[in-house]
Amino acid sequence: MNLAHIDISPLTPQRLADFLDFFEQRAFADNPKWLSCYCHFPHADHANIVWKDRSAAQNRAATCGRIEAEKMQGWLAYADRQAIGWCNAGPRGFVEGLFDAPEPLADRIGAIACFVVAPAFRGQGLATALLGAACDGLRKRGFEWAEAYPRSDAADAAQHHHGPLAMYTAAGFEITKDDGEGGLTVRKPLTRTEA
Repeated sequence: MNLAHIDISPLTPQRLADFLDFFEQRAFADNPKWLSCYCHFPHADHANIVWKDRSAAQNRAATCGRIEAEKMQGWLAYADRQAIGWCNAGPRGFVEGLFDAPEPLADRIGAIACFVVAPAFRGQGLATALLGAACDGLRKRGFEWAEAYPRSDAADAAQHHHGPLAMYTAAGFEITKDDGEGGLTVRKPLTRTEA
């Protein structure tokens, strides 16, 4: 794959159909048990729902509502006008489902919650390109830091859905928290000179 032929665009309500097409046709071709997620997991109120009991229709409807209300942000990667990759990245407050405790600096942090790349396009630098677009977009939106949540014990593509630690460290992120159970928080300052 030549990344020069890849377009990366921010998610907007006008791109909802592209997002749904990606999730329903290509995103989980090799991991069908995650087909029902629609990237709603990081946004869900886990204190008041039982995730395993939620249906695909419920998650789809919740995600559609969030996208239409611009309460879910991120970047879609396209090849030949078809979405082939996704990075969920936006205000940390939009992905409170990932955290057990409040963060006093939350309004200054852009959170990179997850990546999904269609199987045929993995291992070719697409996630790194999405990460670059996310960091640039978060900086332009005024966030001071980009933060992400890789797992140190991830062993396959599904477990790397938060993004691999090596990708983050290569992009200048540093570990700021280790929960001792494989969960990490990495953070990078977003400066005006960031490319």
